[in-house]
Amino acid sequence: MGQMIELTSADGFKFPAYVAQPSGKPRGGLVVLQEIFGVNSHIRSVADGYAADGYFVVAPATFHRAKAGVELGYTEADMTAGFGLKTAVEALPAPGVMPDIQAAIDHAAQGGKVGIVGYCWGGLLTWRSACTLKGLSAAAPYYGGGMTAEGDASRAPTVPVMAHFGDQDHWIPLDTVEAFQKAQPGVTVHVYHANHGFNCDQRGSYNEAAAKLARERTLAFFAQHLG
Repeated sequence: MGQMIELTSADGFKFPAYVAQPSGKPRGGLVVLQEIFGVNSHIRSVADGYAADGYFVVAPATFHRAKAGVELGYTEADMTAGFGLKTAVEALPAPGVMPDIQAAIDHAAQGGKVGIVGYCWGGLLTWRSACTLKGLSAAAPYYGGGMTAEGDASRAPTVPVMAHFGDQDHWIPLDTVEAFQKAQPGVTVHVYHANHGFNCDQRGSYNEAAAKLARERTLAFFAQHLG
């Protein structure tokens, strides 16, 4: 359904992005942000799924400033490699990868109002995007590792946000989710009886019921704010 294209950031940096288009007129644009495993087959299938729901979808390769062509699986070795790449990107001089996400938002705008959804590290970047980038109308971070930590939890979103967490997520303790909810009363927070990565059907932590409910809620949220 989709294809890889090249986008250019504000600083002239060129990077790939997977683009999936709906069959008819788009109801809106959507940026999908990867986990620590690259724009792999799962992220491409997520993008395809949202395109099937009518959105013009852009999934930027947010590892590209650290390493090109990353497409990992879910073994322990893949996890270690992904964490290393995430650490490398997070260590880039500010604004780091954010201009690449802005370029993806700008490209997605040809579909109409733009939303953003991301998973794991992409969930954290989705939250940061909702607080710092332009051209968004809604954001839906899934189990954003770090977004409930002190520095990021105090950010101020400029668009409506719906956040999804799992109550069995050992990367994001439930007490930090509860503290985040208190600190961000304007954010809609949903907690599922599920683990980290519950949306990914290629991982052992996949939870079909939680993934289905979260996706239904996210689609209703985007329908409300994007079209």
